Amino acid sequence: QAQLVESGGGLVQGGGSLRLSCAASGRTFSNYAMGWFRQAPGKEREFVAAIIWTGSKTVYADSVKGRFTISRDNAKNTVYLQMNSLKPDDTAVYYCAGSRWPTTQPIGAIQGYDIWGQGTQVTVSS
Repeated sequence: QAQLVESGGGLVQGGGSLRLSCAASGRTFSNYAMGWFRQAPGKEREFVAAIIWTGSKTVYADSVKGRFTISRDNAKNTVYLQMNSLKPDDTAVYYCAGSRWPTTQPIGAIQGYDIWGQGTQVTVSS
């Protein structure tokens, strides 16, 4: 059974860094796009970043461009999100998700993703 497990969340001061990991198992993800989404209290889930598993294409939300970097390690079946220069507005539960690729949906569209992790909390203090 396909499974995504996130880790690496925590509490950090503004300006600090965290690296989230998403370990994938249970199926071959070589034809997947992998994305990170986040949901803050009282807000809708939003796209953060995505990467094509077997390619070099990466996409970022404008709010995190230049601060966050998504990457993958095919040998470990793991996707990472390096988050630098964190701001209090980045506080949210961060979710990893997988989408069969290619898809008719835009890569940042939540409805295009059919596998989700349980989420990991990121809290940035001011």
